[in-house]
Amino acid sequence: MKFCFKLQKSAKETHEMLKLVYGDAAVNISLELRDRAASDSSFLGNVIMGDETWVYGYDPETRVQSSQWKSPSYPRAKKARQSISNIKVMIVFF
Repeated sequence: MKFCFKLQKSAKETHEMLKLVYGDAAVNISLELRDRAASDSSFLGNVIMGDETWVYGYDPETRVQSSQWKSPSYPRAKKARQSISNIKVMIVFF
């Protein structure tokens, strides 16, 4: 890929070149892993899976925090809607 980048090939051109040389690699790799798992019973014990996701932070009030004393003559306080905060964290797990 560095080679294609240095030749100023676009991402699409690079992808097409890789498909031309290697075919549909995702399918080939999946089939190869399936065959390996079928022939070697200990193979899956050595596989490590990973994933990641973005999680937004929330700061909801608890029921006790949101309750407040008021006299009968005052109107009920308006509550703001809960919305996604600007806090965003990526969680990665294996």
